Amino acid sequence: MNTPLARSLSSALLGLACLACLPAAAQNPPVAPVEPRDVSVHGDRRIDDYFWIRNREDPRVLDYLKAENAYTDAWLAPHAELRERLYQEMLGRIQQKDEAVPFRRGRWWYFTRTLEGRQYPLQMRRAAVGADRHDDPAAKEEVLLDLNQLAEGKSFLSLGAFEVSPDGRWLAYATDETGGRDFTLHLKNLVSGETLPFSVKDTAGVVWGADNRTLYYVTVDAAKRANKVWRYVVGQSGTDDLVVEEKNELFDIGLRKTRDGRYVLVEFESKDTREVRVLDAHRRYTRLRTVIPRREKLEYFLEHRDGLFYARVNDTGRNFRLVTLDEKHPSLAQARELIAARDDAMLEQVDVFSRHLVVTERVTGNLQLRVRDFKSGDEHRVAFDEPAYTATPRDNAEFDSTRFRFEYTSLTTPPSVYDYDLVSRERVLRKRQPVLGGYDPSRYETRRVSARAADGTEIPISLVYRRDLRETRFHNGPQPVLLYGYGSYGIPMDPRFSAPRISLLDRGVVFAIAHIRGGGDLGRGWYEAAKMSSKATTFSDFVSSAQALIAQGYTQPSQLIIQGGSAGGLLMGAVVNLRPDLFKAVVAQVPFVDVINTMLDDTLPLTTGEYIEWGNPKIPEQYAWMRAYSPYDNLKRGAYPAMLVETGINDSQVAYWEPTKYVAKLRTLKTDSNPLLLRVNLGAGHGGASGRFDKLREVATEYTFMLSEWGVAP
Repeated sequence: MNTPLARSLSSALLGLACLACLPAAAQNPPVAPVEPRDVSVHGDRRIDDYFWIRNREDPRVLDYLKAENAYTDAWLAPHAELRERLYQEMLGRIQQKDEAVPFRRGRWWYFTRTLEGRQYPLQMRRAAVGADRHDDPAAKEEVLLDLNQLAEGKSFLSLGAFEVSPDGRWLAYATDETGGRDFTLHLKNLVSGETLPFSVKDTAGVVWGADNRTLYYVTVDAAKRANKVWRYVVGQSGTDDLVVEEKNELFDIGLRKTRDGRYVLVEFESKDTREVRVLDAHRRYTRLRTVIPRREKLEYFLEHRDGLFYARVNDTGRNFRLVTLDEKHPSLAQARELIAARDDAMLEQVDVFSRHLVVTERVTGNLQLRVRDFKSGDEHRVAFDEPAYTATPRDNAEFDSTRFRFEYTSLTTPPSVYDYDLVSRERVLRKRQPVLGGYDPSRYETRRVSARAADGTEIPISLVYRRDLRETRFHNGPQPVLLYGYGSYGIPMDPRFSAPRISLLDRGVVFAIAHIRGGGDLGRGWYEAAKMSSKATTFSDFVSSAQALIAQGYTQPSQLIIQGGSAGGLLMGAVVNLRPDLFKAVVAQVPFVDVINTMLDDTLPLTTGEYIEWGNPKIPEQYAWMRAYSPYDNLKRGAYPAMLVETGINDSQVAYWEPTKYVAKLRTLKTDSNPLLLRVNLGAGHGGASGRFDKLREVATEYTFMLSEWGVAP
C-alpha cells in the first residue's frame, strides 16, 4: 500500500526505529495519520480525525501503538537507573514467601500461598481437625490450583470464579488469559486431581447447589453483558438447562448463595434498580421465585435466616434500611423494620449469622461495624481510632459462627486481618501484612482536611506524608503532592495502605485522596449529587480539592500531580480541560475520554448499562450535558501539563482506542514542550499486568514519570 497515509505512518515509524540513538531533544513523537470522519449528531458538527484507530484489524493500528511505546521507552531511557531503583525498593518490601490467614468453609480450611520468585499465588486447603473443626497448620495440605502453572507461556492470567462444592469434592473455576474479561469456566475433581473436559467460554459467575452436583453458571453476550443463567449437572450428558435470560440491556445477572446455604440468589442489577429471584438450593429443578418485584430505582439485597429474608432496601430512604420478610409470602408492605434508613449513615452491608447480625455502616465517610445479638437484642459497635481508615468484612463463610473476620487498613496501617468474637467482644489480630525494610508507621502522619466546593459543600480529603520531611525539609510549606480521584458509580475511595507508595512518601511526596461527589464516600446522596446531568459536579469538586491543598499550604501548581483511572481517567481529562494551569503533570490510567463516540455505540461492552450513569447521547438533552465535558471532544489549542496515559490493548471496559485517539489529537493541539506519553500494554486489559512483579514494574514506571516531573532527586 503506497497511499499518502501509509507514507506518513511509515515515515513516523522509520524515525522511531533509531530513537534510542538520538539525543532526547531530537526525538519526535509518532504522528498518527489523519482520516476525517463525520460523527455529527443532533446538528452538532463533530469531525473525528482518528476514528480509524478503532479498527484493530487495520495493521497500521498495531504499528502505531508500538511506535507510541517506543517513544515512551525512549523518554524513559535516561531515567532507567531511577526506574530500576524504585522497582527494587518496592520488591524489597514484599515478603515473597507468604500465606494468607486460612478461613473455614465446611470441613476445610482454605488459604492462598505465594512463593519466592513466583508471580501468582497457589490456592490451598487442609482438612479441619476435631469436633470443633479447628485449623491445624501441621495437617496435610492440598494444592487446588497453582496459578503459576496455569500461567506458563502466557502474558496474562486472571482467576475469576473459584467455588468448591459443599462436600469439598468439586472445584469450579474460571480463568481469563487476555485481560479482556474473557473468562472460561473449568471443573476439577479434587479427589482425583483430574480436570474434566467440561468447559464453558464467556462466563461471569458460578454457584453450587446443595446436592454437590448441580452447578449454576452465568454467561455473557457479545457485549459482555451477563445475561443468562444455566444449570449443569456433573456427570450428566446432554445440553445444559437455560434457567433464565435477562433481555433488558440495562441489566446484568449475578449469582450468589445465602450464607445458610438455603437459597441460590439470582440477582438482576442495573445502575439504579435491583431484583432478586431465588432457587431452592436443595431442589435441583425448582422454579425461580421473585422476592420483591422489579420496580424502577428500587434496590434490595438479600440474606436468609430461620424462615426470613433479611433485606437491605432503599424503599424509604436512599441510604437503605434493613427489614425482614416472610420467605413464603415476602411483602414490603408487611415487612418488619430492624434498622431505619438515615440521612447521615449509609447501610453498606449486612452479614447474617445464626445468632448474630453484623451491619457495616458508613458514617461521615468512615466505615463502622454494628453487632446485634438476635436472642437478647443487645447491640454494640466495634470502634476504630484513626481519622481515616477502611474496615471491611471478609472470609465469613460459616453461618453457624460467633467469629467475625474483617480487614482493617489505613494510609499508614498495612492490611490487618482480625477475628472478632461477637460474644466476648475480643478482637484478635491474625495477621498484619509484613512490610520489609524497616517500615515504621509512626514516621508517617495521616490527616483529614476539607475543601469547599463551588456550591459550599465540604469535600473531604485524606492525606498521608512523612512527618519529619514535612516539618524539616519543607517547613510545613508547599511540597510535591499526588492527588488521586475517581468519583463515579457510587464507589467510595476509602483510604488504604500501599507499600509501593512508601517510595514516594520517603522522597517528600504528600499523597492525597479527594473524596469527591459521584463516588460513595459519604453515602448514596453523595453519589446521586454528581451523575447524569450533574456529572460536572465531580470535576468541579476535584478542582476545588486541588485549590484547597494549594490554599492550605500543602503544595503549589508547579508541584501538584494528579492521577485517576477508568472513570477516574475521565476525571483527569475533564479537569485538565477545565484548568490546565493548575497541575504539573497527569497520570491517566485506562481513561474513559472518548465519551460521546463510545456511548453512541451500543454494540460495545458496558455502553447500554451505562446510560443510567452518564446518559444516552442519542437523546439530545443528554447528549448536550455529555458533550460539555467529554475530554476528547473538548481538547483545544493551548498549553497542557505533562501526561502519562496508559491503556491495554485487550481492555473490554475502556477500549484502547479511547486513550490512543486522545493522545493523537492532543499532540496536534498542545503548544507546550511538556512530555505526552502513551504506554500500551500489548498483553493485558483494563487492570494492567496480572503478575505481582509485573504490576510493580508498572508502578515503578508511573513513579519514575512523576518523580522526574517533580524534579525530585533519586
